[in-house]
Amino acid sequence: MLKKLLTLLVATLLATATWAAVDVNTATEAELDGIKGIGPGLSGRILQERQSAPFKDWADFIGRVGGVGNKSAVNFSKEGLTVNGKKYSVAAAAKAEAKSSKKHSSSQAADRKARGSADKEAATATTSAAPPATATATAAPAAPAPATGASKN
Repeated sequence: MLKKLLTLLVATLLATATWAAVDVNTATEAELDGIKGIGPGLSGRILQERQSAPFKDWADFIGRVGGVGNKSAVNFSKEGLTVNGKKYSVAAAAKAEAKSSKKHSSSQAADRKARGSADKEAATATTSAAPPATATATAAPAAPAPATGASKN
């Protein structure tokens, strides 16, 4: 019994040791599909992006492939995916996050600038279209309304 358990343990360790990493820049579609969490759609996007240029690092991979974020990159790395032979690391996550937040902050700044100019235009349009408050206070009083008790005959 002990001999069988020892043999099973050794076989498991050897299978784990022979497990090879899959590099995203050289992997075939089948190899990418073999990574848990990567299906045909994602592997197609990876291969399509890879045609324009190889991925430099994990931050580049996350930035260019839609649907891949830090959490999925961690999972892919645990499953054996590498970028240029490197596993996903905290440093890569920080770099990807910085790149992502830089994109978001620049687009938010542009949105704020556009909203600010639109607000100014709207404020200018309403102040030029509406008469000043003092002008309505000095206007002539309205004519009295007819009496409600009068007959129309």
